[in-house]
Amino acid sequence: MRNFPVSSSILSATHIGLFLQDKYGFATHAICKLLKTGINHSYLLTDGRSKHVFRLYSLSWRRHTEITEELRLLNLLRDAGVSVSYPVKDKADAYIQQLNAPEGTRFGVLFSFAEGEKLLNFDASMHFKVGETMARIHQVTHNIQLQRVNYTPQVLLIDAFEKLKGFLSSDTEEMQWMVSTQKYLLNEISRADTNQLRKGVTHMDIWFDNFNITREGNVTLFDFDFCGNGWLCYDIAYYILQLHSTEKVEAERDGKQKSFLTGYQSVTPISAEEMRLLPALGVSMYFFYLGIQCERFDNWSNVFLNETYLKRYINLLVKKYFHENVLKGNNVN
Repeated sequence: MRNFPVSSSILSATHIGLFLQDKYGFATHAICKLLKTGINHSYLLTDGRSKHVFRLYSLSWRRHTEITEELRLLNLLRDAGVSVSYPVKDKADAYIQQLNAPEGTRFGVLFSFAEGEKLLNFDASMHFKVGETMARIHQVTHNIQLQRVNYTPQVLLIDAFEKLKGFLSSDTEEMQWMVSTQKYLLNEISRADTNQLRKGVTHMDIWFDNFNITREGNVTLFDFDFCGNGWLCYDIAYYILQLHSTEKVEAERDGKQKSFLTGYQSVTPISAEEMRLLPALGVSMYFFYLGIQCERFDNWSNVFLNETYLKRYINLLVKKYFHENVLKGNNVN
């Protein structure tokens, strides 16, 4: 009987391991296991003391050119001495693999393993170091451009919001609030002095889940899947946004936020206009990632995304952050 077509699949870790042994020359005793599924799928390959992570991109998520550009960025950063998880070539000197999955051709890339562990909460000195690392990335990416998405207010606040409309009714209080807030943010950003906003390549997803910290305090960043062109301060805004989400004690959060900004500015300055816009850009990032959750409902977010989730997300995260940091005009220094 003919196999029924699928839209998404989880490929066998055992067979991914065999594939990697063939392509990269790993030992036959190397062990491969699934780390996580999500927007992309990640596999951990362990060959003795050596570890690597194989990212398997979802079908039609990223074009070949987009992945090539992501890898070009990682190599630029690595060559500049920034600690990132970098791509590894196979025996044929190629970075990108093509796997014939049930749903169609999927791309895969093998990355170096980021030593250390993810820490949800860590002290102010580590936030200083993350700030340093982010600033060093921005020094490299300032005024360069990738053949990838341009992160404009249109992309973050308008296109993303259209995706949300299919999951939350327009007559709900939360959706009406989102509509009015979208107008507020677009107006606020339109008044920005863009000459004071540095442009280049931005990671768009730097938070505790995308870097590992060793016992010695070394930080290695990974998962540049959302990298694209835009204002560099998007990264700063997103990091502060996540800090507000993970740090519940205000005094501790403010101290860590100050340390992060100090670490960043020990490498390169943040303009007054960038600083002023950080809260508004942070809320814009909430809009963007709500749109991503809605876009990927079929093969990722359906296990949690529903009307109740969206209402709680908007009320407890988006609205709270907006009122406390945008409307009150809190200084993020």
